[in-house]
Amino acid sequence: MAHAVVTTVRNATGTDESIGRMFASELGTVFVERNNYSIANLKNLYNVENIVVVTKSGPVIYTLAGEYYFHLSMAELRIKNLKNGKHDHMTDAMGLFPNASVLDCTLGLASDAIVASYCVGNNGKVVGLEASPLLALITKYGLQNHISDLPGVTEALRSITVENADYNSQLAKYDDNSFDVVYFDPMFRRPVHESSNMKPLRYLADHRPLTVEAVNEAKRVAKRRIVIKETKDSSEFSRLGVDTIVGGKYSSVSYGLIQLGG
Repeated sequence: MAHAVVTTVRNATGTDESIGRMFASELGTVFVERNNYSIANLKNLYNVENIVVVTKSGPVIYTLAGEYYFHLSMAELRIKNLKNGKHDHMTDAMGLFPNASVLDCTLGLASDAIVASYCVGNNGKVVGLEASPLLALITKYGLQNHISDLPGVTEALRSITVENADYNSQLAKYDDNSFDVVYFDPMFRRPVHESSNMKPLRYLADHRPLTVEAVNEAKRVAKRRIVIKETKDSSEFSRLGVDTIVGGKYSSVSYGLIQLGG
C-alpha cells in the first residue's frame, strides 16, 4: 500500500475514473468512487493520510501538509535566464553540454531535472529516481502532460525518464560510467524555510541523509562528476568528500562537486 487511496473530483467523467483506476493500480492501492464524500470523510473512512484526486488538470495529492500537484516551480524562470545568457549554479556545477547524460537520484518535483534536460538537449539523457511512489506518480504525469509556452521547455519535460526507485539500491544496478553526471538533492539536514507550496513535498519526500556508501556507488556510475545540493556552509559537504563548492554569494544553497574526469 502507498498509504493513500485514489478518487476523482465530484461529477467525474468515465475518463476520469479510468485514469483513477490506472493510478490506483500503479500505486498498489484502491480506487474509490467519490460520490459526495469530502476529502476528510475519505481519509477517515479508509484510514489513510493521503488522497490522490484525479482532476481535469492532473492528479492532486491531499496530504496532512496540504495539496501537492505538478508545477514547474522555478524551472521555467531558470531556463528563461539561461536563454538570456545568465548563469545557473547547478548547471555550472554539473558542467552540462549537449548530448550529456544525467542521473537525478532525488527527482522530487523534477525542477532541477527539467533544467538539466533543457541543457543536454533532445539527444541527451536525463533519468530521475524517486523513492516515493506518490511523488513519482505526480511528477511522471506532469512531465508527460504539462505544456509550456516557453520554447524548448515542453520538449525538456518529455525527455525525462522517471523511475520509482530508491537510489540506495538502484545505483548498484547501473553499469560503470553509465552517466556523465550523478546528482543528489537530499532533503536538507537544516531545512531552508520555504513557501507553503513546498510543505507537502517535504511531507512526502525521503528524509534519510545521503550516505557515504551511496556516494561511493555514484563514483562508479558517473563518468565525469557527482553534484550534491545542500544548504550553504553545510557540514555534509566535508562528510561526503566534496572537492569544490559552487554557489552564489547570497544564495541559501550550494552545490558540492566531486570531480571524476572530464
